[in-house]
Amino acid sequence: MRKAWLVAGVSVGACLSFVALLVVGTYSAAAGLLGGAGGALRGAVGLAKGAVPAAYQPLVQKWGNLCPAINPALLAAQLYQESGWNPRAVSHADARGIAQFIPGTWASHGIDGDKDGDRDIWDPADAIPSAASYDCELAGYVKNVPGDRTNNMLAAYNAGAYRVIKAGGVPGISETQNYVRIIRSLEKSFARPVGRVEPSRQAAGAIYFAQKKLGTPYLWGGNGTPEQQGRFDCSGLTQAAYRTVDIELPRVANDQYNAGPHPSRDELLPGDLVFFSDDLNNSRAIRHVGLYVGGGYMINAPYTGAVIRFDKIDTPDYFGATRVTEDGAKALPTTRP
Repeated sequence: MRKAWLVAGVSVGACLSFVALLVVGTYSAAAGLLGGAGGALRGAVGLAKGAVPAAYQPLVQKWGNLCPAINPALLAAQLYQESGWNPRAVSHADARGIAQFIPGTWASHGIDGDKDGDRDIWDPADAIPSAASYDCELAGYVKNVPGDRTNNMLAAYNAGAYRVIKAGGVPGISETQNYVRIIRSLEKSFARPVGRVEPSRQAAGAIYFAQKKLGTPYLWGGNGTPEQQGRFDCSGLTQAAYRTVDIELPRVANDQYNAGPHPSRDELLPGDLVFFSDDLNNSRAIRHVGLYVGGGYMINAPYTGAVIRFDKIDTPDYFGATRVTEDGAKALPTTRP
């Protein structure tokens, strides 16, 4: 929900020519930039701005460089997948804490990361270092297995080192293969890009949907159903827009932030999701999302009493952007411990 102090940039009735220009710009961008620069992650080990909550970022940055098989973005992806940064999370299998250790595994592999004299499964200062240490231990077990060493390490984390060694790589277990795919996809969302982010192939279709909703009244929790008279809130609109191009985003804005890599402000393209927060160092505090359309404007469902409209994105609460990818969206957790 956007703060009420944000003033509407353009009214629906006054911006028909503006809409036309944006439509042309959107389709030109989508058609003409698909051959652009390569992927975002090539060798990157830094963390995207705000992707990791500020309280945990120094730990993830430090311990994510513990061994060559991991990096800070990969460690962040694991922690997000396991607990959504919740240090009190408990799963149905009794996995505990921010790193979701089973008590038996913790007894063997938990370390005293903060050197305070105890190993506390609930303390992120112990659990995050322990997750990195366990990853590196597993990487050592499978270091002579053919294939990508990080993929093999993740497979060992999920299925056990013996199965990876026996299979000569990631074993043919669907759960394990999905685990490796999910973490490697999420890794791209947590990494600070080292080059230009590849343009989206689905952007034009998502914007086309959102433009048709201009002028629709806002509804908190709105998903656009007939019972809701086709009304949306901010993340309901972006979710529905990308659903029309067969990409299923999570329902909440702060999870949508992890649906792909993060272009900088000067690299924004139509179709990027743009996010707003009161805490510019923590993506979990994001409270509003819009769909960028070019020229410094987005289509968004701002707040109760307003309608879906164009607004400027350059405001003090601008957090950052995400270029949605199909793999990135598929990697996002649908449930939490």
